[in-house]
Amino acid sequence: MRRPTLSTAILAVLSAGGAGAAGAAAASGCNAAGDRHEFDTGGASSTTTTTTTSADGGGGSSASGLGGSGGGLMLPDAGGEDVAPDVPINPCGTACGPEELCDSSHTGLDDDCDGLVDEGCPCSTGQAHACFKGDPSYHTSPGCFDGTEKCDENGAWGPCLGGRHATEGCFSQDNLNCHPIQAVPFQDVNLKSGTGQFSGNAVPGSEVWTVTCPTGVSPCPAIAGSNPPDDFKPLQSGEYTITYTKGLAGGGTDSCTYPLFVGAPGLRVELEWEHDLGGTGVDLDLHLHQPNNTQNWATSGSPVDCGYANCSINSSGIGTIQWFNGVAPPNPVNWYLNPVTAKNTCFFAPRGAGQKWINRGQGCANPRLDIDNVSCNPSITDPNSSSFCAPENINVDYPPIGEWFRVAIDYFSNHGYSYPVRPRIKIYCDGALGAELGSAGFYIPEVPVTLQSSQGGSLLWLVADVAFTQNECGPRQCVVEPLYADANAKTPLFWQRNGAYGPPYPPAP
Repeated sequence: MRRPTLSTAILAVLSAGGAGAAGAAAASGCNAAGDRHEFDTGGASSTTTTTTTSADGGGGSSASGLGGSGGGLMLPDAGGEDVAPDVPINPCGTACGPEELCDSSHTGLDDDCDGLVDEGCPCSTGQAHACFKGDPSYHTSPGCFDGTEKCDENGAWGPCLGGRHATEGCFSQDNLNCHPIQAVPFQDVNLKSGTGQFSGNAVPGSEVWTVTCPTGVSPCPAIAGSNPPDDFKPLQSGEYTITYTKGLAGGGTDSCTYPLFVGAPGLRVELEWEHDLGGTGVDLDLHLHQPNNTQNWATSGSPVDCGYANCSINSSGIGTIQWFNGVAPPNPVNWYLNPVTAKNTCFFAPRGAGQKWINRGQGCANPRLDIDNVSCNPSITDPNSSSFCAPENINVDYPPIGEWFRVAIDYFSNHGYSYPVRPRIKIYCDGALGAELGSAGFYIPEVPVTLQSSQGGSLLWLVADVAFTQNECGPRQCVVEPLYADANAKTPLFWQRNGAYGPPYPPAP
């Protein structure tokens, strides 16, 4: 699929050690698949807010205070066949065409400019990718952000949710009032930075922020700080919705809503599951197999199996994995080559892990496990608490091109509990969702993958293979292939713990 566009700007800004300028509007052709996201990795002050959890697609909604719309020509009514009436087109070179295109260079784009994306294009259940509605030539414009579309159980792309699109006039919005903001996972975000001048006339002490987390992010972290509380630490990737309310001098209130886009460069896999309230609960472990290697899994740690025993800063085996030594592209691939805070998202990790990475003085391991979640309390909302139910996550900041990684879940222990566990695995490629599996993508009719207590300590679930590709147009792409015991029935592939690496990797992407 086309590479989700949180990527190049994240890499550009992290490599520059700060925020970069957003890209200019694209004209047509290959540049329609470019990027316009920039990530400010600078520090932010601390503060609090009310938090809720989204029950829908988790997309940020438009609201008062956002910049104006308009700024493009309106395409005449085409009779509802190819191009929707009143769709803004780029007067400097539209990329609107007569039909929707399904090749990898156009996946996620609204090629026929009808406000729909990838209608009629095939996909595999559980896959997801970035999407952009409206004239693709505006895809790289400042103020424009991708949404996310998911492949449904029928093998069809669903609606494009969240983001800021050409259909909304994103290319003419500015940052004077409430506007989208961005961050990497674990980073403290000052929410007031997204209010612009809109907060300028707020009555002192009247400001309140409310955060709605993406679907599946639970518990939703609380805001920290005081006077007023306006700092937020997102521990998971995705699009968060921020609602800001202020008191007015003449009485009453006013509010605006804006999105917070959270994503990391490279490959990031996040695992979450149910935890017993206040107890130890079931312990699942996330694992990543060395790309294109056929040696056995070793869940207690081995040079080919990245997990809690050798990829975490708290593990005795940290530094023993050397997957990319001697490999030229991409550069750098060795984890010790970037001892710069702005280039290492692990430096922001909670539970004291970030400071340990900093103290090590060698940057973030590549690959690495940021958090090993053995036990937690889902009633805790402080993301800095050691009891907060943070997701397990494995990262490869500099993934090689054309090599298959394999994702697996180890049912490490049921700890004496008998409740069924439904793991949710989200695979992010350069900051945008590439697949959401476990909760979707398996069985016909589709139901969540459920692990039983009887499987504790003996089960390895082989989830998916993921690889990065790059074509002549430049932007990196991500391919995720779910693994099945029976592809027709879409049954999950449960495997012998510490057994062989599994079925052969797919053909080179």
